[in-house]
Amino acid sequence: MLKKSLLILFGLSITLFQVNCSSSSSDGDTDGSNNNPPNNNPVVTNDVDSWLTKSDGSILLAKQTSVLSFGTTSNNFSTITVNDGQTYQTIDGFGFTLTGGSAEVINQLNNSNRSALLQELFGNSTNDIGISYLRVSIGASDLNSAPFTYDDMPTGQTDENLSNFRIDMDVGVITALQDILTINPNIKILGSPWSAPVWMKDNNNFVGGSLLPQYYDVYAQYFVKYIQAMASEGITIDAITIQNEPLHGGNNPSMVMSAEEQASFIKNHLGPAFANNNISTKIIVWDHNCDNPQYPITVLNDPVANPYIDGSAFHLYNGDISALSTVHNSHPNKNLYFTEQYTSSNGTFSSDLKWHLKNVIIGSMRNWSKNALEWNLANNQNFEPHTDGGCTVCKGGLTISSSGNITRNVGYYIIAHASKFVPLGSQRIDSNLSGNLQNVAFKTPQGKIVLIVENDGGTIESFNIKYNGKWVTTNLSAGSVATYIWNP
Repeated sequence: MLKKSLLILFGLSITLFQVNCSSSSSDGDTDGSNNNPPNNNPVVTNDVDSWLTKSDGSILLAKQTSVLSFGTTSNNFSTITVNDGQTYQTIDGFGFTLTGGSAEVINQLNNSNRSALLQELFGNSTNDIGISYLRVSIGASDLNSAPFTYDDMPTGQTDENLSNFRIDMDVGVITALQDILTINPNIKILGSPWSAPVWMKDNNNFVGGSLLPQYYDVYAQYFVKYIQAMASEGITIDAITIQNEPLHGGNNPSMVMSAEEQASFIKNHLGPAFANNNISTKIIVWDHNCDNPQYPITVLNDPVANPYIDGSAFHLYNGDISALSTVHNSHPNKNLYFTEQYTSSNGTFSSDLKWHLKNVIIGSMRNWSKNALEWNLANNQNFEPHTDGGCTVCKGGLTISSSGNITRNVGYYIIAHASKFVPLGSQRIDSNLSGNLQNVAFKTPQGKIVLIVENDGGTIESFNIKYNGKWVTTNLSAGSVATYIWNP
């Protein structure tokens, strides 16, 4: 027993001696002038915050705890070099289309859940994703319960004075927008029509047909009345497109309009109508797929129409995202917008995350787009509402069940990886593509650097992020996406 006690005391003495030596070393000099060893474990500071979504959905927009510190230790990994000395387009925002169907399912939530959801989507607090751009339909889209315009008339009747014009059938969208604007007063709103009133069309039908030339001026006044009516509700329409998907006449609703017809409508009717009514809303052409860059180029080539036009809008159901750069190179003083891409009910989380980050977010930005929008913000568990003949497989960023349960789908995370970190007024800056690492970089109005990276390869990749002569080393699993943020 005595022997055991002596051993315990002896061990305690050694422990105290070690603690005293450690304390003495940490408080003393580290230049070797005393007998204490230098501190070889300095405190490592985190320089880069990162947020991760994994392709298998096991991690969803989660802030990572790993420490990323800028240093100068070299290695043989691929390097993404970010250079804020080279700048490109300014950014208007990221978001969705607030369809009539989206507003319908969101507005069915009880007041508490609806308010919390809108805050999460459009706010800028820790748990919000900061959506900064919305597209809305002028009249119904195919993701409304039924087709309508703002001046529908009985068969055989017309309304050339637009005395029947009213927007109250869109009260659900208007109410949602008004509440969103209380959360984010600076959100950008783009309006796009799916069809003119059928009495203005050559087939007198919501599906297909073309605008009759004798109604060009009346239809221009229709746009004027829409912008003024929304303004009276406290909603500023920042921009409009002339026609959603003008070469696709099979949707319900839809309308066909050639490039030459768009140019004529703008230069002889819509442009002068906006000027005469002091309307500053931007006019955007095309609003269709990347397989036909010649369409917007043709409209922009018209010397009379051109001054009225702000830019061109694109979808990517056909073609390649580089079409935006084709148009930019043809008319570098005009803006580019990416306004629609849906995720399908038949898709998978991993494939959609990978493809949409590469093309819709990173691809559109690297090809001069000022925004990037996924299609429908929300629908129910049956992919409704939609018109008869409208899209039956378009999955919303959110699924809101009839019982009020909210599911955040892949579209939510596709947009959130940009919208949460790249606010209105940010500017794209230079970054190189390195192997499978698709990426795009920005500088925010607050001066932060933001880098979005998607691993388009089939295996995990270690890589460097180099900035201002220093770099951090990190890794990203196959098909996953991460957003990195740091102060210069």
